[in-house]
Amino acid sequence: LVSALAAQSATAVTVNPVKITEVNPGGSSTSSGYSADWFELTNTGSGTIDITGWKMDDNSFSYANSVALLGVTSILAGKSVIFLESSAANFNTVSTDFKSAWFGSHVPSSLVLGYYSGSGVGLSQSGDGVVVYNSSGTQMAKVIFGANNTQKTFDNTAGLDNTTINTLSAVGTNGAWTASNSIREIGSPGGVAPVPVPAASWLLVSGLGALGVLGRRKPI
Repeated sequence: LVSALAAQSATAVTVNPVKITEVNPGGSSTSSGYSADWFELTNTGSGTIDITGWKMDDNSFSYANSVALLGVTSILAGKSVIFLESSAANFNTVSTDFKSAWFGSHVPSSLVLGYYSGSGVGLSQSGDGVVVYNSSGTQMAKVIFGANNTQKTFDNTAGLDNTTINTLSAVGTNGAWTASNSIREIGSPGGVAPVPVPAASWLLVSGLGALGVLGRRKPI
């Protein structure tokens, strides 16, 4: 039984529910109203994921150059978190301005914001990338994107990973809308609600722990 489960798990281990589902390299424009680039990290799985100690980097794609993801310690199943480029000292101001710019006075209670900062990290409208690592330095999600000088975010609701994303947000598609700010950005921050990945497939985090338990059980 254990060997059969191990064989089945070998194919499931590659399924990773953590996805970078939206990126805005133009948020740092002063005309955005909040002056911060951001990306959206989504848990497409069926269980809460602990992201304590996780880090991100831009297109140097290097764990050694990565900076901490702060302000959020877990992502609930099927939910998204927005990470804003901001220092700890400015985070309250940036997050307040972000909410006002995108939602006006109708900020959803489910919106979760975190932040990151570092001198070597910044998302360029000329083309860049985002990579996320767990606390052990294992790559969890990665996207690359080209030039984008529009007010539209990159929409990766499809959950593409370790590849280039090109789709720009469009009003009415995947929940995207026009922001309340003066430059009328288009996107859907915090709005992804993907189909959950079965919990049994998420063995990259569990480390086949369940199999170890089965292997130690005595016959009934």
